[in-house]
Amino acid sequence: MSTKQPNILFIMSDDHAAQAISSYNKELVDTPNIDRIADEGMRFDNVYCTNSLCAPSRASILTGNYSHENGVRGLSEHFDGRQQTFPKLLQENGYETALVGKWHLGHGGNSDPTGFDYWNVFPDQGDYHNPVMMEMGEEKQVEGYATDRITDLSIDWLNNRNNEKPFMMMVHHKAPHRPWEPPEKYKTLFNDREFKVPTTFNDNYGDRANAAKVANMRIEDLKEEDVKGVPPTGLSKQEIKEWKFQRYIKDYLRCVVSIDDNVGLLLDYLDDNQLAQDTIVIYTSDQGFFLGEHGWYDKRFMYEESLQMPFVMRYPHEIKPGSVSTDMIINNDFAPTFLDYCHVQAKEKMQGESFRAIAKGETPDNWRDAVYYRYWEHLTIHNVTAHYGVRTDRYKLIYYYGEPLDVIGAVPKPMEPEWELFDLEKDPLELKNEYNNAAYTEVVNELKDRLVQLREQYNETV
Repeated sequence: MSTKQPNILFIMSDDHAAQAISSYNKELVDTPNIDRIADEGMRFDNVYCTNSLCAPSRASILTGNYSHENGVRGLSEHFDGRQQTFPKLLQENGYETALVGKWHLGHGGNSDPTGFDYWNVFPDQGDYHNPVMMEMGEEKQVEGYATDRITDLSIDWLNNRNNEKPFMMMVHHKAPHRPWEPPEKYKTLFNDREFKVPTTFNDNYGDRANAAKVANMRIEDLKEEDVKGVPPTGLSKQEIKEWKFQRYIKDYLRCVVSIDDNVGLLLDYLDDNQLAQDTIVIYTSDQGFFLGEHGWYDKRFMYEESLQMPFVMRYPHEIKPGSVSTDMIINNDFAPTFLDYCHVQAKEKMQGESFRAIAKGETPDNWRDAVYYRYWEHLTIHNVTAHYGVRTDRYKLIYYYGEPLDVIGAVPKPMEPEWELFDLEKDPLELKNEYNNAAYTEVVNELKDRLVQLREQYNETV
């Protein structure tokens, strides 16, 4: 174990599904540079977001706390930068810190990035091509493709940092967020390939809660600007759906290939500057994403494709190359883990826990056996019902409480409450709701008790 404070290079994309990383799934796309982090470190197979939405996930990563504690329950609730964050704590303890790319937590007042010696971010979502960026509060247009320029600006900062200090750099890519615009060099990539539709592509939601039926994030819902064209005439509804899927998945994966190229540039930089040995490198995404599973795109639901975050990490001093973890980790755990590695104490308790021991292959005896999830933004953009739930190794219980509460932007239209239970061992694709199956009565009761316990543990009262 090294007693020296490590550097941290945290690379995060937006909406990058684990199934679109070849370390996790060989069938869709090759991502050799992201895979390299896993091959030289650890792949984490059960990392989950606590609220599958861009801004809330980012707030949880910064603070180590659930959405109701950090104040960002939905996209319309801006982050209060006066609260404790891990970049602030590192900065106060001798680290030089930087953030380049997507922020998406508001601007002005107390919402601009804090805890960073340098920041250069997109206002709101940002554009893929020639984006406007806000460098330390000053807006400037940057020429080029966003993914490339984020990497260039990150390397510029690394070249000019104070070499006497350890660094913590957050590289936040916009891609592969909707509308999935690839760089010019990859616009025809995959033109000669037909992608297989997922097993659940034609899900009819027949044995599930009404929430799945009313969500409007189906492949059929993709707009002309999403698929960059209109379907050929004479196609059936099913053929149009499949045509849209091919247009969608190809552009999505083209964006992913570009990200992977840029991850490679950052890894090469560390090698070329003799920084690899003493730098913790992470690649992750702010949440998962549906790539046609259940006939959907987007995220928000507690279903696996949305809930799971890809997460690979390399640190030669402590992590065995090629190792894999199946322990349950949540994005609230990132902040306390980074502080642990850097020998920095949080001033206020965080709701997450350090998984440093897990990364060394030494899972603590009292490590969590269940994950609590909460999606607050009732019936906004994609008409997804507000819900919370618990996931254990085998089961998932979801409660669609269907109320907007006081969440900014939530739609004031109550929905009938309903439950879903999935037996993930027998039904890993989450197609059969077992909530009303008498054979699962005891399981339901145990999981409801667990939900109560977790909500109390995390101080959630509404």
